[in-house]
Amino acid sequence: MKEATARIKINKLLESAGWRFFPEGNAPANIRLEPNVTIKSADLDALGENFEKTSKGFIDFLLLDAKVFPFIVLEAKAEDKNPLIGKEQARKYAKSQNCRFVILSNGNLHYFWDLERGNPYVITTFPTPDSVIGYQKVTPKPERLIAEQVGDDYIVLTQRPSYQAEAGWKNEGERPDYIQANKLRFLRPYQLKAIHSLQDAVDTGKDRFLFEMATGTGKTLTAAAVIKIFLRSGNASRVLFLVDRLELEDQAKKALVALLSADFQTVIYKENRDDWRRAEIVVTTVQSLLFNNKYQKLFSPTDFDLVISDEAHRSIGGNARAVFDYFIGYKLGLTATPRDYLRRFDSSKPGTRDPREAERRLLLDTYRTFGCENSQPTYRYSLLDGVKDGYLINPTVVDARTEITTELLPEYVKDYVSLNQFTTLGGP
Repeated sequence: MKEATARIKINKLLESAGWRFFPEGNAPANIRLEPNVTIKSADLDALGENFEKTSKGFIDFLLLDAKVFPFIVLEAKAEDKNPLIGKEQARKYAKSQNCRFVILSNGNLHYFWDLERGNPYVITTFPTPDSVIGYQKVTPKPERLIAEQVGDDYIVLTQRPSYQAEAGWKNEGERPDYIQANKLRFLRPYQLKAIHSLQDAVDTGKDRFLFEMATGTGKTLTAAAVIKIFLRSGNASRVLFLVDRLELEDQAKKALVALLSADFQTVIYKENRDDWRRAEIVVTTVQSLLFNNKYQKLFSPTDFDLVISDEAHRSIGGNARAVFDYFIGYKLGLTATPRDYLRRFDSSKPGTRDPREAERRLLLDTYRTFGCENSQPTYRYSLLDGVKDGYLINPTVVDARTEITTELLPEYVKDYVSLNQFTTLGGP
């Protein structure tokens, strides 16, 4: 019965994702059972009773593309089996059918495997036929991403490709006004280091990255350069930019349009629900996707090749991580949260009322999410670094307490305020 139950669940998941056991109008069936099994009934539940076992394992599914050619091998296992035990068998079968993609499932746990990209990736729903067709157009070439030359004018070359030939640039006296008038954004040395660190990480086989950069150091500009690298090198065809507040949604779109619109289109999802697929960059809030688990209904796991989480320690905290992890592909987190929050916490007293506890947990979670060992991000540029390099202004400490507000504060918050004060930052 475990085999039958698993088969029934897989049938329903395939149907929900738009795969067809039977022709529908002019659309042919795009699921074939292997080996040759004839379906005599349209009742998909009944298929569960025929979950036969052969000498090579349980009957597999072969999913077909629009031209009815082999497209995806789905290796099915019983519910009490780990789907990964069929990994090598599925790889051999996929290669024999000239298929690039594999799905491994026991009805409850599922993996999507791009044989050209890396290891199997956990998915919560099956990808739709159209999304995998779009995903197939991206042939990962990490070596191109690694070799991409990124100089300080990497974004400027998109904003104004011929800037070096223009009189306003050639005349050094006019150059500052020329840059300001055209809103040209040159990358600073530390932003270049962040990008080069990501390229180095890709060279070591990583697909998750975390930039920990202080407020005012241009995380969005740095992210725009990363987006350009992935799209330009062919390692992504569409990027999802996640934010955690409505005001940041509009702000992110405006920034990305100003930086990349000459080469790539940026849209806010809620304003382009019907034609977001035409854009290379889609911006949305995590909250809008979380409501009623809309992200599972609106998108397929293979719709985006790069997912960027702005203010990552918040936008992937708690239930929001389900949105971030839903999509297959490269992941980049951006955060300005200082590492100092990880200090001065007594782990032997889990019941502490230290107000930094929530932030500490979010940070630790963030590091794990982005595969950063020993709490070391892919690249870090702190407030102190920014002050030292002259890009940020040294903090001014202001004690903003009054007698009344102090009396109203709980004791543990009073202690925290006394230790940390209130800090006002200034920067470019």
